[in-house]
Amino acid sequence: MNQPYKPSGFQVLPPVVKNLLILNILIFILTYVLDLKTGFDLNEYLGLHYVTASGFLPVQFFSYMFLHGNLTHILFNMFALWTFGTVLENTWGAKRFIIFYAVCGIGAAVTQTAVVGWDIHNAQTAADRYRNEQSADAFLVFVKERDLIGEQGGVLTRFWHYISDYHPRQELLVFVDDWSKNPSAAGYRNEANKFVDSYIAAKINSTTVGASGAIYGLLLAFGMLFPNALLYLYFAIPIRAKYAVALFGLLELYSGAQNSGSDNVAHFAHLGGMIFGYFLIVAWKRKSFDRFNQNHNDWL
Repeated sequence: MNQPYKPSGFQVLPPVVKNLLILNILIFILTYVLDLKTGFDLNEYLGLHYVTASGFLPVQFFSYMFLHGNLTHILFNMFALWTFGTVLENTWGAKRFIIFYAVCGIGAAVTQTAVVGWDIHNAQTAADRYRNEQSADAFLVFVKERDLIGEQGGVLTRFWHYISDYHPRQELLVFVDDWSKNPSAAGYRNEANKFVDSYIAAKINSTTVGASGAIYGLLLAFGMLFPNALLYLYFAIPIRAKYAVALFGLLELYSGAQNSGSDNVAHFAHLGGMIFGYFLIVAWKRKSFDRFNQNHNDWL
């Protein structure tokens, strides 16, 4: 019978976390150097593409986790990996930890792919409605539906735009206004058609990178295993782990539901990492419970 893992002592940097940190940092440096010296973008080959994109490769469901968009992105993820991953690997052991990390990361990729597919479907539907009319009014409906001028979104988003006098993609409104004044001018229609086509192509060829999905899975696991442990938001505000998990989950759900055209964060990938992590932990607990019952019944 397999014995449960019992750490012989707390390790500040257990082996899997240490190697993940090293690998992520080395790949980040390599990505930067290759782009700087040769113009080769590693993200285009190893970042997660949608399944119908010309650059899609199945390995991207795994490889995207080791790429990051900028220094802030990797610093946040690596800090969280060290913070939560160290505790979890010391508790679970290396094998269970790496399985959990991989499942959360791949699960996040699957979730992101499904959400991107749904978004592409909606974008193509909106584009078809525009193409049926090809007028200034129809184009305005398209950019508003796709939240490209900042008028959609939630109450908080609209309030922020109001008090900050922020008008994203204001040039689109100017374009629509000029087209409305010259409705018969073919140049406006051609430019609008190019814009719509390029928008759809950008959606299909979008790339997702980062370990955030796996990291959110680690956060959830920490909250489930140590619900009353204190975390410090912004290194100052104390909050119990179980409430922090709920807060981050709700924020990601809210942000993802806004579907902001100017938001480049894969919120549903974060949620996907948490969801896959939750079901894996539940499955492990169920397996341990069944094993306990089986061993107990052997003595009856």
